[in-house]
Formats: sequence, structure tokens, C-alpha cells
Amino acid sequence: MMKGLRTLFCAGLLLLAACGPKKTKAPVVLTRDFPVAEIPMMVTDPQERMVWLCDHFWDRFTATDSLYYCDSVTVNGVSILKLEEQVGTFATLLDQVPLKQGMRSMELFYDRLEAFQQAKPAGNVLPETVALASRYFYDPNSPVRNEDLYLPFVSRLAQSALIREDYRAGYAWDAQMCALNRIGTPAADFVFIDTAGKRRTLYGIKAKYTLLIFGNPDCHACKELLETMESVPEISALIADGSLRVVDIYIDDDIPLWMERMASYPKQWINGYDPNHTIREDLIYNVRAVPSLYLLDAGKTVLLKDALPEKVINALLY
Repeated sequence: MMKGLRTLFCAGLLLLAACGPKKTKAPVVLTRDFPVAEIPMMVTDPQERMVWLCDHFWDRFTATDSLYYCDSVTVNGVSILKLEEQVGTFATLLDQVPLKQGMRSMELFYDRLEAFQQAKPAGNVLPETVALASRYFYDPNSPVRNEDLYLPFVSRLAQSALIREDYRAGYAWDAQMCALNRIGTPAADFVFIDTAGKRRTLYGIKAKYTLLIFGNPDCHACKELLETMESVPEISALIADGSLRVVDIYIDDDIPLWMERMASYPKQWINGYDPNHTIREDLIYNVRAVPSLYLLDAGKTVLLKDALPEKVINALLY
């Protein structure tokens, strides 16, 4: 995880006064454990329990009936480290419910944070939690990143009166990028040149599944991806029988370097480069780091977006 991003993200929010000494009749409780949501006993179906937990995960933390301490390392009584753990847990839970449900839970998440900040304007819940959410759901180095889940959250940020106007534009841009090639929508088509110099298109690739990879021959993580893919016999079998086509696209400028490294690419893959730089310059895909993996079905509908290799393999085999 990238460190120090919390401060960077907080700078983009409306400047909020820290919780200092303030005259109040309510007692101030210094610290507490994160108040875990308690699923009602009448909710017995496992999937319904998961959905309920995702929707109400933040209810007790953002309740306004008590006053808790906050400073640079404490957020509404909870240490920033414990709060970060809970954001990670929340992201993991959202991955276990349908995407549409997860997006609704993210909307509720932001709504709870904003409601708390409006009720307790001297608190630091909104900036600190937004910073963690942005890191976990949108940072390209996060193992639980998910642009589709982050989209409703960042869209709220772009419209919130609690966010400085000059920073809302940045959040609006992030929302626009997250909206590209969403899961369940047709992937954007593009032209590429393959290793034989042939001009081809993404939609010209015919297979039950297409694994689209935006990579770089000198990228260490790309080499690890190649090793991971080749270590799974079932994936090799899908490629061999034509059920899966792997399309690796180079989107940077050094074409001679790319050609020089061709020997290291699997012969069964379809390798190519973007001759007009449309993928980066026209922003038809939001490639923030490589490798970036998209799993597409036969009609080129997006099944997985910017996914980890393990998630792609599980989707193909199970």
C-alpha cells in the first residue's frame, strides 16, 4: 500500500477544524474500538446477512449520539490504524455481494460520512475516512481496488458542498474515468498492430473469452503475470483449444523496445501495440498502472475490470 496518501487526499477536502477543546455538556470519550455492526437475529439467510452488513457497516461508527476524541491519529475515537483495517474489511465484504448491491452500499457509506460531518462539523470523520476509501478502492496498488465500486462514492464527492469547489473537479474527473468500460457494459473497441505488422481490432478477436492485458515488456509485475498464467495448466488448455484469447497491448511509445522483447511473449498470445496512442490520448481505457487486466465474454462485454490475475483465473476456472 502506498503510504502518506491520507494526507494528500485530506488536503483535497474542505478544511475542517480539528477536534480541540470545545465547551460542551456531553462528556468526551477519548478512544474506543471500532463499533462493529450487529446483524439482527431475524435476518437468517446468509446472503441477506451479508447484504445487511454491507449496507449498515458504518452506522454505529457514524452515529452522532456521542462525542469521541479526534486528532491526527484518532478518528471519532477510533485509531486511524484500526479504521484502516475496517475499510479493508468493508472492501472485502463488498466483493462478496452482487456489484449493484455493492455500489448501493458505497452510496450509503458516503451518505453516512457526510451526514456525520454536517452534524459534527468539528470532527475529522469525513476527510480521514474518504482518504482511506480512496486509497483502498482507487489506488492502482491496492489489492482490493475496484473502480465500479468507487464510482458512486467519488461521484458523491464531486457533488458535495462539503468539498472545496476547486477539488470537486478532480473528483469529477476520477468519476468520469471510473465510468469507462464498466462491468456489464461493452468494452471499447480499438485498432492495434500485431507482431506480424497486421492491423487488427479488439472486436475482431473471436473467442468465448478474451483476456485483454495492457502491459509493458520491462514491467516486473507483467513478467510475474506471465509466470502466473503459464503455471496454471487449465488456463493453458483454454488458450490451446481457442476458448480463451489473450490479447496483450503495449500502449507506450518505444515500439523498437517492444519489438525487441517479442521473444519473451508466449507465442499463443496475440501481442500488439497501439499505433495511434488512442488508448492513452483519447482515454478510452483508464490505464493507471500496468499490467491492467480486463476479462471479456464472447460479445466483448466486460466481466472483470482492472482485475488481479488470481481473480481472472478463478473466474475462468470456477
